[in-house]
This record gives sequence, structure tokens and C-alpha cells, in this order.
Amino acid sequence: MAFGRLQRSGPSQPMSDINMTPLIDVMLVLLVIFIITAPLMSNSLRLDLPNAAGAQAGSAAQFVSVAVDAQGQLFWGDEPLTDAALTPRVRETAARNPATELQLRADKSVPYGRIAELIGLVQAGGLSRIGFVTETTAEMSGYRPAGPPK
Repeated sequence: MAFGRLQRSGPSQPMSDINMTPLIDVMLVLLVIFIITAPLMSNSLRLDLPNAAGAQAGSAAQFVSVAVDAQGQLFWGDEPLTDAALTPRVRETAARNPATELQLRADKSVPYGRIAELIGLVQAGGLSRIGFVTETTAEMSGYRPAGPPK
């Protein structure tokens, strides 16, 4: 026959090479999954921030982020928090660095009274620098407040 021998000439030798193709395939799939999910993880708390024209966000050397959603729930970063647990966190932050800025992100449907309560808790905790985070729109970027012409 022209297909070769049917007998083996000896025991088969162990393969000393590692097949890297399956490992590379798995790593590429994990990389694609990470690339797709990374932007979703950065800001998991969805807020409808008010629009405002004004100064651009400052570059505070050290800041903490507190958010208030539409239901009035507090978040320290992305971690849910109660009013009673906020004051110790603020005191701890103020003890480390009193110049720390608290960046407040509040949904535009949150009542003014809730924001005033939050500001009072933060100031009672020892932080006095509070920044309000808003969204700027393209129409408002050229906005100039009314006043005497320059």
C-alpha cells in the first residue's frame, strides 16, 4: 500500500513543546471582555446632574466624592451610606487633611432642603471646602452672565 506502514518502530516520544494557541485565545477573549466592561464600572451610579455654565472643575489636590440620588440616598464614592455614617467618615477625612474638598454630585430632582442638610453634616464633620459637580452643555458653554458690558 502507498499509505505507509502499519507497524510502529518504537514507543512514542513525549511532546516537549507547549501549545500556546489556546492560552492566547483565552487571554484575547478576557482582554476584549475587560475593554468592554471597564467603562461601565467607572461610574455605576447614574445621576441626572443639573446643567450650569460656570467655571471648569477645579483640580483639588485631595477630594472625596459624595453623591445624592433622586431618592435622597447618600453615596460615599459608589458605596451607599446613611446620614449617621456620613459624619464619622467626614471627621476621619478632615483629621487626615482639613483642606480636603468634598465634591457633591446631586441629582437635579433632589430638594434643596436635602442638600442643605448634607452641607450641614459635612461642615459639622470638619470639612469646609465643598464643590458642586454639574454638567455643562454645548449651548451653555458660550453663556455670559448678565451684567455691565466689558
